[in-house]
Amino acid sequence: MLRAVIARRSLVLGALAFAAGCASLPPPEAISELGPNGKMRAAINLGNPILASKDPANGELRGVSVDLSRELARRLGVAVELVPYAAAGRVVDGVRTKSWDIAFVAIDPARAVDIAYSPPYVVIEGAYLVRNESPIRDNAEVDRAGIRVAVGRGSAYDLFLMREIKQATLVRAPTSPEVVDLFMAQKLEVAAGVRQQLEMDARRVPGVRMLPGRFMVINQAMGTPRERTAGAAYLRTFIEEMKSSGFVAQALARHRIEGAGVAPPGP
Repeated sequence: MLRAVIARRSLVLGALAFAAGCASLPPPEAISELGPNGKMRAAINLGNPILASKDPANGELRGVSVDLSRELARRLGVAVELVPYAAAGRVVDGVRTKSWDIAFVAIDPARAVDIAYSPPYVVIEGAYLVRNESPIRDNAEVDRAGIRVAVGRGSAYDLFLMREIKQATLVRAPTSPEVVDLFMAQKLEVAAGVRQQLEMDARRVPGVRMLPGRFMVINQAMGTPRERTAGAAYLRTFIEEMKSSGFVAQALARHRIEGAGVAPPGP
């Protein structure tokens, strides 16, 4: 009797495990949309150091978005081609020229016209930087007449500030890593960007300081061209599993990323 009970329990557990494993298997339609012709092109944004960077020794791309790309390609059973971009705005431009199959960009309604998003996988902060002698002490003091704010063209915080800023003027750098250099060269009043990037710049540029707090929360997600509905549906499943399994948290720790957290579970 006891052996029969144990046997039945083993069969049930085995069936549950099999079902759980099958739940994350990509359907053929998703494979063909995300990895057409056996290869998935992953757009890697090097303008955001939280997501990815290039190894100065060997030029190899690394970071949480690189790790997610390789894991996704493994599950799809296709090869992966990492396509580097210097800025998020250029990644978004690439969707119109069909230059990639998946990408890692911040969620923004303006981009959702062309890109279908997964739920966010990491959450990062947008912050301000000013000169030490600046009279600005608080984020609420930035949006005033005569204040010029340096931003990275097409970045998530550029799109956000375009909607929110009413009196200050936005001055655009070609990419996010060039924001502080533009801020210094043109003697602007404020630099806006991802907190970690600005903190890195503040260590190399003398005479500047961060404003306390944040002006926005940036939800980073995976995306695919909007017409790829089966691929987009699988990305939602994939990202939720990557968060719940600890994969994203482990990648952030492995690459020593600070200033970003794993996004909460999606609906």
